[in-house]
Amino acid sequence: MPEISVLIAGMLLTGVAGGILAGLLGVGGGIVIVPVLEGVLELLGVDASVRMHIAVATSLAVIVPTSIASSRAHHKRGAVDTELAKHWLPFIFIGAVTGIAIASNVGGHVLTAVFAAVALLVALKMLLPLDNWTLASGVPRGNVVLFMPATIGMVSTMMGIGGGSLSVPALTLMNEPIHRAIGTAALFGLLISIPGTLGFIWSGYGNDLLPPGSLGYVNLIGFAFIAPATVLAAPLGARMAHALSQRQLSVIFGCFLFIVSVRMLLQTLEV
Repeated sequence: MPEISVLIAGMLLTGVAGGILAGLLGVGGGIVIVPVLEGVLELLGVDASVRMHIAVATSLAVIVPTSIASSRAHHKRGAVDTELAKHWLPFIFIGAVTGIAIASNVGGHVLTAVFAAVALLVALKMLLPLDNWTLASGVPRGNVVLFMPATIGMVSTMMGIGGGSLSVPALTLMNEPIHRAIGTAALFGLLISIPGTLGFIWSGYGNDLLPPGSLGYVNLIGFAFIAPATVLAAPLGARMAHALSQRQLSVIFGCFLFIVSVRMLLQTLEV
């Protein structure tokens, strides 16, 4: 019971921190929840070989209901590019399945390195004044660019994120309007989080190093407490965001991700 109580407290802390940062920075919970949860699990003494797997898997589980609600809301507002979604969704799914197959067979330090590398790239994008920079006049619809959604699905599953941190910048770089990019990315998140969650449940089942309340690598205590805490704390972060400009928010998010990526890169060097 003492261990479960400490675990619950840690999960609530993760949800509150994730909610405030998500509300403040306007990002999906995964890229915030994963590093915070990994740090909490370290403080709780969870074995290093499974910490990142638990953080990634639990984050994906939390993203499932969030993606359903978010994609439905965006669809009602006409903010989902349905033509692009039909073209990309099968390859997002293939990428997600590939990602879970890789993640299930590598050590936690590999997942940490992947998260750190991608977080560093996103941080640099947020820190540099590239908001109005585009690579194309529109999203190419040919088969040549289908490696992009497959890569987004694969990397997002290995990072425990819904894909928005990758697909939104990718789509806006190809001149997709920001609101349609966000709405379409919410739908992508659903096809990333569901197979990712199921895959991590299967691959972690029976592991003796997992903390109490785990179903495979998904920690049900984490899922039960992180999700509502995130929802309750997000409005506080949103209120804080209104006092800052978009550029200031980008710099704050970039600094946060830069610190996270450096910490995780140092962890991989210690292995």
